[in-house]
Amino acid sequence: MATVAQLLGRKPRAIYSVTPDAPVLEAIRSMADHGVGALLVMQGEKLAGIVSERDYARKVILKGRSSSDTPVSQIMTAQVITVEPGQSAQQCMQIMTDRRVRHLPVVEGGRVLGMLSIGDLVRAVLAEQQQTIEQLEQYIHQ
Repeated sequence: MATVAQLLGRKPRAIYSVTPDAPVLEAIRSMADHGVGALLVMQGEKLAGIVSERDYARKVILKGRSSSDTPVSQIMTAQVITVEPGQSAQQCMQIMTDRRVRHLPVVEGGRVLGMLSIGDLVRAVLAEQQQTIEQLEQYIHQ
């Protein structure tokens, strides 16, 4: 099973983030521009939280708040669940399932290295399964 470090190595190096005081509208625009479902909320080099489309839907739209007047800090998740580069894709999938999250920031020594999404993990599992199928087919045909 692939490690978090290996999965990050297959992704572009970009880390998309927003500051806690940025308007929610800015965060949503950034997510749309980059084709992502969540952004890291960074206070300088420090991870302050994570904000997702789900946060926006539940904490802005459903509560009738203004996207341009509400700061990200009011809707972000401050208690961020993170993973480390040495963890496995399987461990990440278990964390996502148990904690009902779709994005996991990767942190090492307090430094943010990137973020994994559920899509990244599903792709990794599918690739591994395909490789196993091909190996079994080769074994059968020998």
